[in-house]
Amino acid sequence: MNNKFYALVALLATAFIGILPAAAQKTTPVNDTIYMGASYINEVYYSMASGNKGAVNRKQWDIAFRANRMSASILTNDASAVELYAYPKSDTSGWASMDTVGIYAWKKMVNSTTDWEEGAFCRNQKGHPDYGWGKYNSSTHNVLGDSLFIIKLRNGSFRKLRILEKFSSDNIFGFRYANLDGTGDTTVMLDCNPYSTKNFVGYSIATKQLIDFEPVVSNQWDLLFTKYMYTYPDGVLYPVTGVLSNYDVKVNTFKHVPLNYQLWDEATMDSTRSPIGWEWKKLNASYTYDIVDSTVYFVQDKAGNIHKLVFKEFAGGTTGRIVLQKEMISALGIDEIVTLDFNVAVYPNPVREVMNLVINPGKSESTVISLLDISGRKVFSNKYELPTETLSSLRIPVSGIQSGMYIVVIQCGTNTISRKVLVNN
Repeated sequence: MNNKFYALVALLATAFIGILPAAAQKTTPVNDTIYMGASYINEVYYSMASGNKGAVNRKQWDIAFRANRMSASILTNDASAVELYAYPKSDTSGWASMDTVGIYAWKKMVNSTTDWEEGAFCRNQKGHPDYGWGKYNSSTHNVLGDSLFIIKLRNGSFRKLRILEKFSSDNIFGFRYANLDGTGDTTVMLDCNPYSTKNFVGYSIATKQLIDFEPVVSNQWDLLFTKYMYTYPDGVLYPVTGVLSNYDVKVNTFKHVPLNYQLWDEATMDSTRSPIGWEWKKLNASYTYDIVDSTVYFVQDKAGNIHKLVFKEFAGGTTGRIVLQKEMISALGIDEIVTLDFNVAVYPNPVREVMNLVINPGKSESTVISLLDISGRKVFSNKYELPTETLSSLRIPVSGIQSGMYIVVIQCGTNTISRKVLVNN
Protein backbone atom coordinates (compact mmCIF):
# COMPACT_ATOMS: atom_id res chain seq x y z
CA MET A 1 0.00 0.00 0.00
CA ASN A 2 2.96 2.37 0.28
CA ASN A 3 6.19 2.87 -1.54
CA LYS A 4 7.89 0.25 0.61
CA PHE A 5 5.61 -2.43 -0.84
CA TYR A 6 4.85 -1.44 -4.43
CA ALA A 7 7.68 -1.59 -6.93
CA LEU A 8 8.08 1.91 -8.30
CA VAL A 9 9.03 2.24 -11.93
CA ALA A 10 11.62 5.02 -12.33
CA LEU A 11 10.97 7.19 -15.36
CA LEU A 12 13.94 7.68 -17.61
CA ALA A 13 13.74 11.43 -17.48
CA THR A 14 13.56 11.44 -13.70
CA ALA A 15 16.54 9.15 -13.47
CA PHE A 16 18.69 11.57 -15.43
CA ILE A 17 17.60 14.95 -14.17
CA GLY A 18 20.02 16.41 -11.68
CA ILE A 19 22.21 13.29 -11.44
CA LEU A 20 24.67 14.08 -14.18
CA PRO A 21 27.34 16.69 -13.51
CA ALA A 22 26.21 20.06 -14.77
CA ALA A 23 27.96 22.62 -16.87
CA ALA A 24 28.32 26.11 -15.41
CA GLN A 25 24.65 27.06 -15.15
CA LYS A 26 24.67 29.06 -11.94
CA THR A 27 22.32 31.94 -11.29
CA THR A 28 22.96 34.97 -9.11
CA PRO A 29 22.27 34.28 -5.41
CA VAL A 30 19.07 35.88 -4.13
CA ASN A 31 17.68 36.38 -0.64
CA ASP A 32 14.12 35.38 0.15
CA THR A 33 12.05 35.98 3.28
CA ILE A 34 9.41 33.63 4.65
CA TYR A 35 6.90 34.54 7.36
CA MET A 36 5.34 31.76 9.42
CA GLY A 37 3.58 34.27 11.67
CA ALA A 38 3.43 34.67 15.43
CA SER A 39 3.92 31.36 17.26
CA TYR A 40 4.51 29.80 13.83
CA ILE A 41 0.77 29.63 13.24
CA ASN A 42 1.24 29.19 9.50
CA GLU A 43 3.11 26.62 7.52
CA VAL A 44 4.63 27.76 4.25
CA TYR A 45 4.81 25.65 1.08
CA TYR A 46 7.88 26.69 -0.85
CA SER A 47 9.25 26.20 -4.35
CA MET A 48 13.00 26.54 -4.77
CA ALA A 49 12.42 27.92 -8.27
CA SER A 50 9.56 30.34 -7.62
CA GLY A 51 9.37 30.97 -3.87
CA ASN A 52 6.35 30.99 -1.54
CA LYS A 53 3.47 28.96 -2.94
CA GLY A 54 1.09 29.54 -0.06
CA ALA A 55 0.93 29.98 3.73
CA VAL A 56 -1.89 28.18 5.56
CA ASN A 57 -3.00 27.94 9.18
CA ARG A 58 -1.68 24.61 10.38
CA LYS A 59 -4.31 24.25 13.12
CA GLN A 60 -7.19 23.30 10.84
CA TRP A 61 -7.16 19.50 10.87
CA ASP A 62 -6.68 16.60 13.24
CA ILE A 63 -5.83 13.68 10.95
CA ALA A 64 -4.75 13.51 7.30
CA PHE A 65 -4.95 10.72 4.74
CA ARG A 66 -2.47 10.05 1.93
CA ALA A 67 -4.32 10.86 -1.30
CA ASN A 68 -2.32 8.36 -3.37
CA ARG A 69 -4.25 5.11 -3.82
CA MET A 70 -0.99 3.16 -3.42
CA SER A 71 -0.42 4.36 0.15
CA ALA A 72 -1.89 3.57 3.57
CA SER A 73 -0.23 6.44 5.44
CA ILE A 74 -2.35 8.46 7.90
CA LEU A 75 -0.88 11.45 9.76
CA THR A 76 -1.86 13.25 12.93
CA ASN A 77 -1.42 17.00 13.42
CA ASP A 78 0.98 16.10 16.21
CA ALA A 79 2.77 19.46 16.50
CA SER A 80 -0.61 21.18 16.96
CA ALA A 81 -1.40 19.29 20.21
CA VAL A 82 -3.16 16.30 18.60
CA GLU A 83 -2.20 13.14 20.49
CA LEU A 84 -2.78 9.57 19.33
CA TYR A 85 -2.61 6.38 21.40
CA ALA A 86 -3.01 2.80 20.24
CA TYR A 87 -5.61 1.21 22.54
CA PRO A 88 -3.82 -1.60 24.41
CA LYS A 89 -6.77 -3.20 26.22
CA SER A 90 -8.70 -4.83 23.40
CA ASP A 91 -8.93 -5.64 19.73
CA THR A 92 -11.74 -4.14 17.65
CA SER A 93 -14.34 -6.12 19.60
CA GLY A 94 -13.83 -3.77 22.54
CA TRP A 95 -15.14 -0.65 20.78
CA ALA A 96 -18.12 -0.18 23.10
CA SER A 97 -16.11 -0.31 26.33
CA MET A 98 -13.09 1.86 25.46
CA ASP A 99 -11.79 4.21 28.16
CA THR A 100 -8.75 6.38 28.89
CA VAL A 101 -7.72 4.85 32.22
CA GLY A 102 -3.92 4.82 32.29
CA ILE A 103 -3.62 6.58 28.93
CA TYR A 104 -0.54 8.62 29.79
CA ALA A 105 1.38 5.44 30.45
CA TRP A 106 0.67 4.33 26.90
CA LYS A 107 3.09 5.07 24.11
CA LYS A 108 2.19 8.23 22.19
CA MET A 109 1.97 7.67 18.42
CA VAL A 110 3.57 10.42 16.31
CA ASN A 111 4.46 10.81 12.66
CA SER A 112 7.87 9.52 11.64
CA THR A 113 10.54 12.22 11.62
CA THR A 114 11.99 10.82 8.40
CA ASP A 115 9.22 9.16 6.36
CA TRP A 116 5.89 10.58 5.15
CA GLU A 117 4.73 6.98 4.62
CA GLU A 118 4.94 6.28 8.36
CA GLY A 119 2.19 8.49 9.69
CA ALA A 120 1.28 8.20 13.37
CA PHE A 121 -1.38 5.56 12.69
CA CYS A 122 1.25 3.41 10.94
CA ARG A 123 3.98 3.52 13.60
CA ASN A 124 3.22 0.01 14.90
CA GLN A 125 3.53 -1.50 11.45
CA LYS A 126 5.51 -4.73 11.19
CA GLY A 127 6.04 -4.67 7.45
CA HIS A 128 3.80 -5.95 4.68
CA PRO A 129 1.04 -7.03 5.13
CA ASP A 130 0.82 -5.22 8.51
CA TYR A 131 0.48 -1.43 8.15
CA GLY A 132 -0.02 -0.59 11.80
CA TRP A 133 -3.69 0.30 11.77
CA GLY A 134 -4.67 -2.64 9.57
CA LYS A 135 -3.56 -5.53 7.39
CA TYR A 136 -3.42 -5.87 3.62
CA ASN A 137 -5.85 -8.37 2.07
CA SER A 138 -4.28 -10.05 -0.96
CA SER A 139 -7.68 -10.98 -2.40
CA THR A 140 -9.29 -7.52 -2.36
CA HIS A 141 -6.04 -5.47 -2.22
CA ASN A 142 -7.65 -3.41 0.53
CA VAL A 143 -6.22 -2.74 3.99
CA LEU A 144 -8.61 -3.91 6.70
CA GLY A 145 -8.52 -2.07 10.02
CA ASP A 146 -7.66 -4.23 13.02
CA SER A 147 -6.79 -1.68 15.72
CA LEU A 148 -8.49 0.77 18.07
CA PHE A 149 -7.14 4.23 18.94
CA ILE A 150 -7.79 7.02 21.41
CA ILE A 151 -7.19 10.49 19.97
CA LYS A 152 -6.89 13.73 21.91
CA LEU A 153 -7.99 16.63 19.73
CA ARG A 154 -6.57 20.13 19.50
CA ASN A 155 -9.26 21.35 21.91
CA GLY A 156 -8.25 18.76 24.54
CA SER A 157 -11.27 16.47 24.17
CA PHE A 158 -10.94 12.72 23.61
CA ARG A 159 -12.49 10.48 20.96
CA LYS A 160 -12.26 6.78 20.31
CA LEU A 161 -11.37 6.04 16.71
CA ARG A 162 -10.97 3.16 14.32
CA ILE A 163 -9.76 3.12 10.72
CA LEU A 164 -12.18 0.68 9.10
CA GLU A 165 -10.65 0.07 5.67
CA LYS A 166 -8.66 1.53 2.80
CA PHE A 167 -10.52 0.65 -0.41
CA SER A 168 -7.52 0.71 -2.68
CA SER A 169 -9.12 0.51 -6.11
CA ASP A 170 -11.62 3.25 -5.15
CA ASN A 171 -9.04 5.32 -3.23
CA ILE A 172 -11.42 5.70 -0.29
CA PHE A 173 -10.67 5.57 3.45
CA GLY A 174 -13.43 4.49 5.82
CA PHE A 175 -13.10 5.47 9.48
CA ARG A 176 -15.28 5.71 12.58
CA TYR A 177 -15.08 7.87 15.69
CA ALA A 178 -17.24 8.65 18.73
CA ASN A 179 -17.18 10.21 22.18
CA LEU A 180 -15.95 7.84 24.86
CA ASP A 181 -19.51 7.32 26.10
CA GLY A 182 -20.59 6.23 22.61
CA THR A 183 -22.44 9.41 21.68
CA GLY A 184 -21.65 11.21 18.46
CA ASP A 185 -20.84 7.95 16.71
CA THR A 186 -19.80 8.94 13.17
CA THR A 187 -18.64 6.92 10.17
CA VAL A 188 -16.90 8.72 7.32
CA MET A 189 -16.12 7.46 3.83
CA LEU A 190 -13.42 9.85 2.67
CA ASP A 191 -12.96 9.90 -1.11
CA CYS A 192 -9.36 10.87 -1.91
CA ASN A 193 -9.85 11.02 -5.68
CA PRO A 194 -10.68 14.75 -5.86
CA TYR A 195 -7.34 15.40 -4.09
CA SER A 196 -5.16 13.02 -6.10
CA THR A 197 -2.86 15.90 -7.13
CA LYS A 198 -2.15 16.63 -3.44
CA ASN A 199 -0.12 14.56 -0.99
CA PHE A 200 -2.65 14.47 1.85
CA VAL A 201 -6.19 15.55 2.58
CA GLY A 202 -7.15 16.47 6.14
CA TYR A 203 -10.14 15.96 8.37
CA SER A 204 -11.26 17.88 11.47
CA ILE A 205 -12.97 15.56 13.93
CA ALA A 206 -14.01 18.53 16.06
CA THR A 207 -15.95 20.17 13.20
CA LYS A 208 -16.64 17.05 11.11
CA GLN A 209 -15.17 18.76 8.06
CA LEU A 210 -12.84 17.65 5.33
CA ILE A 211 -9.87 20.06 5.07
CA ASP A 212 -7.99 20.54 1.80
CA PHE A 213 -5.01 22.20 3.48
CA GLU A 214 -2.30 21.99 0.80
CA PRO A 215 -2.46 25.29 -1.15
CA VAL A 216 -0.99 23.94 -4.41
CA VAL A 217 -0.65 20.60 -6.17
CA SER A 218 2.20 18.42 -4.97
CA ASN A 219 4.52 18.98 -7.93
CA GLN A 220 4.58 22.76 -7.34
CA TRP A 221 6.37 22.81 -3.99
CA ASP A 222 9.64 21.41 -2.66
CA LEU A 223 10.00 22.43 1.00
CA LEU A 224 7.54 22.88 3.86
CA PHE A 225 8.37 25.37 6.63
CA THR A 226 6.32 24.14 9.57
CA LYS A 227 6.20 22.78 13.11
CA TYR A 228 6.50 19.03 13.50
CA MET A 229 7.18 16.50 16.22
CA TYR A 230 10.83 15.49 16.45
CA THR A 231 11.84 12.21 18.06
CA TYR A 232 15.22 12.33 19.75
CA PRO A 233 17.41 9.19 19.66
CA ASP A 234 16.48 8.45 23.29
CA GLY A 235 12.78 8.52 22.36
CA VAL A 236 11.96 11.94 23.82
CA LEU A 237 9.39 13.83 21.73
CA TYR A 238 9.52 17.58 21.19
CA PRO A 239 7.73 19.94 18.77
CA VAL A 240 10.23 21.84 16.64
CA THR A 241 10.10 24.47 13.91
CA GLY A 242 11.95 23.48 10.80
CA VAL A 243 11.85 22.34 7.19
CA LEU A 244 10.38 19.18 5.69
CA SER A 245 10.97 17.91 2.15
CA ASN A 246 8.29 16.97 -0.33
CA TYR A 247 8.17 13.50 -1.82
CA ASP A 248 11.00 13.00 -4.39
CA VAL A 249 12.91 16.08 -3.24
CA LYS A 250 16.51 15.34 -2.27
CA VAL A 251 18.94 17.26 -0.09
CA ASN A 252 22.69 17.23 0.53
CA THR A 253 23.97 18.80 3.74
CA PHE A 254 27.56 19.96 4.13
CA LYS A 255 28.75 21.19 7.54
CA HIS A 256 31.97 23.00 8.39
CA VAL A 257 32.41 24.26 4.85
CA PRO A 258 32.85 27.80 3.47
CA LEU A 259 29.61 29.42 2.34
CA ASN A 260 30.89 29.55 -1.24
CA TYR A 261 31.06 25.73 -1.32
CA GLN A 262 29.69 24.36 -4.61
CA LEU A 263 30.44 20.59 -4.71
CA TRP A 264 26.85 19.43 -4.29
CA ASP A 265 27.46 15.89 -5.60
CA GLU A 266 30.26 14.97 -3.17
CA ALA A 267 27.86 12.91 -1.06
CA THR A 268 24.73 10.82 -1.51
CA MET A 269 21.58 12.94 -1.49
CA ASP A 270 18.97 12.37 1.20
CA SER A 271 15.35 11.87 0.11
CA THR A 272 13.84 11.42 3.58
CA ARG A 273 11.19 13.69 5.14
CA SER A 274 13.48 16.00 7.12
CA PRO A 275 17.11 16.16 5.90
CA ILE A 276 17.17 19.94 6.49
CA GLY A 277 15.16 19.69 9.68
CA TRP A 278 15.42 22.25 12.47
CA GLU A 279 19.05 22.23 13.68
CA TRP A 280 20.24 24.97 11.30
CA LYS A 281 19.51 27.45 14.11
CA LYS A 282 20.24 27.56 17.83
CA LEU A 283 18.95 29.54 20.78
CA ASN A 284 21.57 31.79 22.35
CA ALA A 285 21.96 33.19 25.88
CA SER A 286 19.87 36.23 24.96
CA TYR A 287 16.97 33.98 23.93
CA THR A 288 17.31 34.96 20.31
CA TYR A 289 18.41 32.67 17.51
CA ASP A 290 21.74 32.33 15.73
CA ILE A 291 22.21 30.53 12.44
CA VAL A 292 24.60 27.59 12.67
CA ASP A 293 27.88 28.58 11.02
CA SER A 294 29.40 27.04 7.90
CA THR A 295 26.45 24.90 6.82
CA VAL A 296 25.35 24.65 3.20
CA TYR A 297 22.40 22.72 1.76
CA PHE A 298 21.83 21.63 -1.83
CA VAL A 299 18.24 20.87 -2.81
CA GLN A 300 17.27 18.84 -5.85
CA ASP A 301 13.77 20.10 -6.55
CA LYS A 302 10.77 18.27 -8.02
CA ALA A 303 11.92 19.19 -11.52
CA GLY A 304 15.43 17.86 -10.92
CA ASN A 305 17.23 21.21 -10.71
CA ILE A 306 19.91 21.69 -8.06
CA HIS A 307 19.70 24.75 -5.77
CA LYS A 308 22.13 25.90 -3.13
CA LEU A 309 20.47 26.98 0.12
CA VAL A 310 22.01 28.91 3.03
CA PHE A 311 20.02 30.20 6.00
CA LYS A 312 20.72 33.81 6.96
CA GLU A 313 18.27 34.74 9.76
CA PHE A 314 15.65 33.21 12.04
CA ALA A 315 13.58 35.66 14.10
CA GLY A 316 11.79 33.19 16.37
CA GLY A 317 8.16 33.00 17.41
CA THR A 318 7.34 36.71 17.45
CA THR A 319 7.06 36.92 13.66
CA GLY A 320 8.24 33.50 12.45
CA ARG A 321 10.48 35.28 9.94
CA ILE A 322 13.10 33.22 8.11
CA VAL A 323 15.64 34.69 5.68
CA LEU A 324 17.44 32.38 3.30
CA GLN A 325 19.76 32.73 0.35
CA LYS A 326 19.32 30.49 -2.66
CA GLU A 327 21.14 29.98 -5.93
CA MET A 328 20.47 27.62 -8.82
CA ILE A 329 23.57 25.48 -9.39
CA SER A 330 22.31 23.14 -12.12
CA ALA A 331 19.34 23.39 -14.45
CA LEU A 332 19.79 20.24 -16.50
CA GLY A 333 16.74 19.15 -18.46
CA ILE A 334 16.08 15.92 -20.33
CA ASP A 335 16.42 17.53 -23.76
CA GLU A 336 19.88 18.76 -22.86
CA ILE A 337 20.98 15.38 -21.54
CA VAL A 338 19.93 13.44 -24.63
CA THR A 339 22.26 15.53 -26.80
CA LEU A 340 25.31 14.61 -24.73
CA ASP A 341 27.65 11.95 -26.13
CA PHE A 342 28.58 9.90 -23.08
CA ASN A 343 26.64 10.06 -19.84
CA VAL A 344 25.31 7.81 -17.13
CA ALA A 345 22.57 7.93 -14.51
CA VAL A 346 22.47 5.50 -11.56
CA TYR A 347 19.30 5.00 -9.57
CA PRO A 348 17.93 4.50 -6.99
CA ASN A 349 20.55 5.70 -4.56
CA PRO A 350 20.69 4.21 -1.94
CA VAL A 351 20.11 0.94 -3.81
CA ARG A 352 18.81 -2.39 -2.65
CA GLU A 353 18.82 -5.66 -4.62
CA VAL A 354 18.90 -4.11 -8.11
CA MET A 355 20.86 -1.10 -9.38
CA ASN A 356 19.55 0.60 -12.52
CA LEU A 357 21.81 2.37 -14.99
CA VAL A 358 20.81 4.50 -17.95
CA ILE A 359 23.72 4.93 -20.34
CA ASN A 360 24.48 6.81 -23.51
CA PRO A 361 27.78 5.12 -24.54
CA GLY A 362 28.53 7.71 -27.20
CA LYS A 363 30.29 6.18 -30.19
CA SER A 364 31.51 3.10 -28.32
CA GLU A 365 29.67 -0.23 -28.61
CA SER A 366 31.43 -1.94 -25.70
CA THR A 367 30.64 -0.86 -22.16
CA VAL A 368 32.26 -2.30 -19.04
CA ILE A 369 30.44 -1.87 -15.72
CA SER A 370 32.47 -2.41 -12.53
CA LEU A 371 31.58 -2.01 -8.87
CA LEU A 372 34.40 -1.28 -6.43
CA ASP A 373 34.32 -1.16 -2.64
CA ILE A 374 35.96 1.72 -0.80
CA SER A 375 39.29 -0.15 -0.69
CA GLY A 376 39.27 -0.40 -4.49
CA ARG A 377 38.48 -4.13 -4.56
CA LYS A 378 36.34 -5.11 -7.55
CA VAL A 379 33.16 -6.89 -6.42
CA PHE A 380 31.42 -6.93 -9.79
CA SER A 381 32.44 -6.50 -13.42
CA ASN A 382 30.72 -7.25 -16.71
CA LYS A 383 30.91 -6.22 -20.36
CA TYR A 384 27.87 -5.13 -22.38
CA GLU A 385 27.32 -4.36 -26.04
CA LEU A 386 25.07 -1.31 -26.28
CA PRO A 387 23.76 0.61 -29.28
CA THR A 388 25.84 3.71 -29.96
CA GLU A 389 24.67 7.28 -29.43
CA THR A 390 21.38 6.30 -27.82
CA LEU A 391 20.05 5.65 -24.33
CA SER A 392 20.04 2.10 -22.94
CA SER A 393 18.92 0.72 -19.56
CA LEU A 394 20.78 -1.93 -17.55
CA ARG A 395 19.75 -3.73 -14.36
CA ILE A 396 22.69 -4.79 -12.17
CA PRO A 397 21.89 -7.21 -9.30
CA VAL A 398 23.46 -6.21 -5.97
CA SER A 399 21.46 -8.44 -3.63
CA GLY A 400 24.53 -10.52 -2.76
CA ILE A 401 26.70 -7.51 -1.97
CA GLN A 402 27.26 -6.30 1.58
CA SER A 403 25.81 -2.94 2.59
CA GLY A 404 28.17 0.01 2.28
CA MET A 405 29.52 2.72 0.00
CA TYR A 406 30.74 1.65 -3.45
CA ILE A 407 32.03 3.22 -6.65
CA VAL A 408 30.33 2.34 -9.93
CA VAL A 409 32.81 2.66 -12.81
CA ILE A 410 31.36 2.83 -16.33
CA GLN A 411 33.91 2.56 -19.14
CA CYS A 412 32.84 3.13 -22.74
CA GLY A 413 35.83 2.94 -25.06
CA THR A 414 38.39 5.41 -23.74
CA ASN A 415 35.82 7.32 -21.68
CA THR A 416 35.16 6.60 -18.01
CA ILE A 417 32.57 7.91 -15.54
CA SER A 418 32.43 7.05 -11.82
CA ARG A 419 29.46 7.36 -9.50
CA LYS A 420 29.20 6.84 -5.74
CA VAL A 421 26.37 4.53 -4.70
CA LEU A 422 25.21 3.37 -1.28
CA VAL A 423 24.15 -0.30 -1.13
CA ASN A 424 21.60 -0.90 1.61
CA ASN A 425 20.76 -4.62 1.63
